[in-house]
Amino acid sequence: MSQILTEVLAANQAYADSFGDKASLALPPARSFAILTCMDARLDPAKYAGLSEGDAHVIRNAGGRASDDAIRSLVISYKLLGTREFFVIHHTDCGMQFFTNEVIRGLLANSLETAALTPEGFKDVGKGPGSTAAEFVEFLTIKDQVQSVLADVTRIRTSPLVPTSIPIYGYVYDVHSGKLIEVPSATEAGRVQ
Repeated sequence: MSQILTEVLAANQAYADSFGDKASLALPPARSFAILTCMDARLDPAKYAGLSEGDAHVIRNAGGRASDDAIRSLVISYKLLGTREFFVIHHTDCGMQFFTNEVIRGLLANSLETAALTPEGFKDVGKGPGSTAAEFVEFLTIKDQVQSVLADVTRIRTSPLVPTSIPIYGYVYDVHSGKLIEVPSATEAGRVQ
């Protein structure tokens, strides 16, 4: 058993031992909102948004992008579980800004091992074989945080599956201060129509 697995299972046992009345939490989120944000380990939506267990849906992916799957989750969140507001929250210093589709496709074509981030960008340090299957994947990389938040809010707002009665707010989380910084153009694009 790996050290990480041992630590996770021990932490889970301690959590389960003090689980208390959490089994009685309702299925719908108590505060009726959803957050779409990045999977970056430096982001803790429970802390930066003041959440307790059962408060909100948190949908995470690389970059916090409005992918088809993220929109699928938001649709389930409002249609079946009653959320009434959405937040799109990207963040500063996001890894999705450090490469392009072409870069990751090239890295994966060379090797499936972990690449290294150097001052010149990602470098493949693994040995093959790789795979060209990434040629068919859109990685939704980010060139500009403000623009990507606006694009994602707009994509959700214009989805034929999302009602115009749900406000969608756009923010960038600053990893150096912990503050949420509004992207006014995104919030405007996501306003109730």
